Amino acid sequence: MPTIRLPAPALLPLALLAAIGSSRAAETSTAPSSAQNTTQSAQSQAKSLPTVQVNGQAAPRVPSGSVAVYGPASLHDTPAAISVVSHQQLADAQVQNLRDLVRQNASLSDDYAPVGYYQDIAIRGFPIDLATGIRFNDLIVNGEQDMSPEDKQSVQILKGLAGIEAGVMEPGGLINYVTKRPAKVREVTFGTDSHGSRYAAIDYGTWLTPNFGVRVNAAYDVTHSYVEQANGRRNFYSIAADWRITPNAKLELDSDYEARAQRSVSGFQLLGGTTLPTHVDVTRMLGYEPWQQPVSIHSSNTSVRYIQKLSDNWQLRLAAGHSRALIDDNVAFAYGCYYVSVCADGTAIPGHYFAPDGQYDVYDWRSPDDTRTNDQVRAVLQGRFETGTVSHQLTFGVSDFRRQLNQRAYVYDYVGTASIYQPNPPYFPPSPNQPGTPVPTMDSWQHTGFAMDRMTLTPHWQVLAGAQFVRLHERTWDFDGTKLRDTRMEKLLPQAAVLWKPTAALTGYVSYAKGLSLGVASPFWTSNGNAILGPRLSRQWETGLKWKASDALDLNAALFHISLPYQYAKPDSTAAGYTFVQQGSEVHTGLELNADGALTDNLTVHASVSTIRAVAENSGTPAYDGHQVENVPRWRASTMLAWRLPVLPQLTLLGGWRYASSNPATPSGSVRAPAWQVFDAGLRYQTTLAHHAVTWRLMVNNVFDHFYWVDTGTSGGDAYLFPGAPRLARLTMSYAL
Repeated sequence: MPTIRLPAPALLPLALLAAIGSSRAAETSTAPSSAQNTTQSAQSQAKSLPTVQVNGQAAPRVPSGSVAVYGPASLHDTPAAISVVSHQQLADAQVQNLRDLVRQNASLSDDYAPVGYYQDIAIRGFPIDLATGIRFNDLIVNGEQDMSPEDKQSVQILKGLAGIEAGVMEPGGLINYVTKRPAKVREVTFGTDSHGSRYAAIDYGTWLTPNFGVRVNAAYDVTHSYVEQANGRRNFYSIAADWRITPNAKLELDSDYEARAQRSVSGFQLLGGTTLPTHVDVTRMLGYEPWQQPVSIHSSNTSVRYIQKLSDNWQLRLAAGHSRALIDDNVAFAYGCYYVSVCADGTAIPGHYFAPDGQYDVYDWRSPDDTRTNDQVRAVLQGRFETGTVSHQLTFGVSDFRRQLNQRAYVYDYVGTASIYQPNPPYFPPSPNQPGTPVPTMDSWQHTGFAMDRMTLTPHWQVLAGAQFVRLHERTWDFDGTKLRDTRMEKLLPQAAVLWKPTAALTGYVSYAKGLSLGVASPFWTSNGNAILGPRLSRQWETGLKWKASDALDLNAALFHISLPYQYAKPDSTAAGYTFVQQGSEVHTGLELNADGALTDNLTVHASVSTIRAVAENSGTPAYDGHQVENVPRWRASTMLAWRLPVLPQLTLLGGWRYASSNPATPSGSVRAPAWQVFDAGLRYQTTLAHHAVTWRLMVNNVFDHFYWVDTGTSGGDAYLFPGAPRLARLTMSYAL
């Protein structure tokens, strides 16, 4: 790995990590136990003001085996980098979607972040695959939706090739949403923000009998966006139920439904493919036309899990999940400059960027009834036995996953040309054309079998060895029924790790894994436009240290090296000027540092630093090799502190800081978005009103209203630029009934 030179802004969290370790190594925590922290209601949390509320990732506060893709082991003994964002962290930070979640950990970054549309993120510099990278209680759900936070107990961020049960996925990692379980909870929440949004939610849970409990969450949200003409609305409903059938058998059910509607805001593009736009007004909607309808997304997710204890040493887990997203896509889309005179010939100025003077084309884009369905069933058998002095912890399982797409031939018609410097675009009549009838466009099956043996050789050494076998069959069709692709492949993907535990508080590990991810679709402007390249085999080495500095504080470090085939638009002599190819490798080598938990009885910290050297190698285009790839800053940092005032223990002050170094915006690295840092501040105030617990939360993001480019990545092969959100204050009040 190359020598690491720290930029000045990155020294703050690193110094903080060092101070944390020395200040807490010999302290004894007064944090509540795992069971208390998991089951206590919102009412009891608010009333027990003297109790320190710890919301980090320490192993005692996370139930053993809660990360199913690594089997029944605590996070402290898991050979992977995993961060857990608790419900209280989500509430304090006012997290509403993936874009907000990025603020919570430096290993995450934005990767296609439009206002009013579903988003994508990257982990360790690799965009997650929305088809397989989002999980709901460990089962795959559609990523083309916003996962509402109201019914989530925590969010698990699994970094890297994430366990034997993960299946086909991008090598950066995945996001797993864990839902709340039944408990005695009766709480309503009301909120607003500095733009006048309105928010209301209810969280109700009870045990109807000693063995059967339910929990219901619902929310209604009217969003007043900082972008003009981009207001939206949301309705959300969910139910969770637990049935303790016998002392050895349990059934868990979760189901949710969300309806969301909001106009989508187009991203900016480089001017002429070489220059960042300047004097950008983030409140203006590019390409706005009054006939543009909101993007409507109706989504639902359901999972059923049955856990049967077969004996003292063996357990069977059965699970099934269904996820559906129905998207009505409507955008007056700002894209390229094919109809601007300086771009018309496609030689001097590429048509898939904005024109050098800021002009862009406006398209009437309509794709209604875009239906995406995920179904998965899984069976896992786990058990223990001894062979001489070696203890074995076995995991066997099978999984079937099916993803289907039904779509209509879309409308994508040029209607006029506008400029980023116009206060309002001219009026252009919409296209008279109409979408086609719904037809199947994709049917994908993944059949997976997996096995893992965790062998405890001595009290200080463990070895993990396993593999997953993946059989992939994926078919795609054009809108006229023509078969475009029929992909069949089988792969055996091994995984192995060695754990070293010199003390109960310290764990070190080295791991190796292979993974499989799907190929990328080529942009329409390449010579092989709309082709989908073959699946890619990725490899990962990782080593890490996990130190439980106290019962309330975890310190983690991970060093990783991930490689996979590089897919990109290669400049060539074809008429299009580019051909989308798979050639060479994309290699990400990085270091992550994390601190989560209580520094003192009154001060908690969630801090992370990530540095990644992400380069293309042997791509066949020398200008693209050997430098940082697009949309992967070399450095990122994220810190959130919560300080409960000793003189007023009901009040907790919140302070956050986020940093990203300069970010490449072109494959050659010739254009880079400047480095940025943003400060957040807020408070949490807990009191009682007529013997009922009340919690006020205020969070101000981007306190100094700093302009910055948060995303310089690609979507569908096209490059976009998205500015970060301006200053925004959110206020909520939760009242325990």
